Amino acid sequence: MKEIIELSEKTLTLERNKYLKVKGSIDTNIYYIESGSLRIFVLDAYEEQTIRFGYKENIIVALDSFLTGSPSELYIQAIKKTVVRVISRQQFNQFLEQENNQRWWTKTLEGLVLQQMEREKDLLTSSPKERYERVLSRSPQLFQEIPNRYIANYLRMSAETLSRLKKS
Repeated sequence: MKEIIELSEKTLTLERNKYLKVKGSIDTNIYYIESGSLRIFVLDAYEEQTIRFGYKENIIVALDSFLTGSPSELYIQAIKKTVVRVISRQQFNQFLEQENNQRWWTKTLEGLVLQQMEREKDLLTSSPKERYERVLSRSPQLFQEIPNRYIANYLRMSAETLSRLKKS
């Protein structure tokens, strides 16, 4: 991970609620979060649907656009003031040419696929309580970094339901 961060020649500071990426844009950068927190969401006809979070020492990317070079349906928004290091696709490709880095990238993508499968399973089969407990066990830091209203949206429950579950 350290090697990727060192590739970055640019730092961005996003104020709370500012967008790193909006729907319809192409973004072929990877972002390393130095401080703050971000969320990735889509906007359907009715509301925002949060699909992923990133916070200090995480990498965040609009993976669909990064991989294809095509416009994405995703938004990436700062939840609080956030500082990110920017790694371009070109810099990242040079990184992958070095020994063992391709293996690291494959493992990272495999991890993302497994996380996504867990999330889909949660949303399709679990009760709100089970979803809450599973996310709490997988990502306890989430509850320290991210406001409840975003976590509730991510878990597909009301803020009131999440509050009740946290108290019980």
